[in-house]
Amino acid sequence: MEKAKERLEKTERFEDYAYVLDFLPYGHVDDKRPIHKREPLAQILGEKFFTLLEVSIKKEKNPLVMDRLYIGKGERDVVNRIKRKLKFEELTPSAKKELPFVVENIVKQREAEFVEFFNKAEPITTRMHQLELLPGVGKKTMWAIIEERKKEPFKSFEDIEKRVKGVHPVKLVVSRIIYELQNPTAKYHIFVQP
Repeated sequence: MEKAKERLEKTERFEDYAYVLDFLPYGHVDDKRPIHKREPLAQILGEKFFTLLEVSIKKEKNPLVMDRLYIGKGERDVVNRIKRKLKFEELTPSAKKELPFVVENIVKQREAEFVEFFNKAEPITTRMHQLELLPGVGKKTMWAIIEERKKEPFKSFEDIEKRVKGVHPVKLVVSRIIYELQNPTAKYHIFVQP
């Protein structure tokens, strides 16, 4: 019964909104069909689970990089349909270049959730803590974060930066999200749905 519930929870994780990483008005460059038969595409990043997707765009629509699009169920104004999930390697060079900026934008929009991560992160094993999964966070920094949050929970990214020397929470979270997107088979995923 538990396993069935767990499977159901995993299958119900859909994105409602996503940000444009790249817009391909004439589809993929390697598409052999004549231009008039190609459909406009966009490579996007979901704002909730950081899902990389390719979508077809309605004719006459020209979304810009960083535009937030509705991709949920029901009527969509810009997106025609979701074509497929993408792997990091399948992103266009432009999409890869824009990814850190789009991820940073999402992280800043969802600041309260990520600050909560710093307040609630726990040990994974007896030797490793969730905080250590953030690039550049070693034992010393991890303990500094834990000691500070014991005094009082962090209120914002700025609060974390002020209270823990050398910690830039936005950079840490963005780096980890990009790492998880590039390494879908990594043992631990904190932010990206594997």
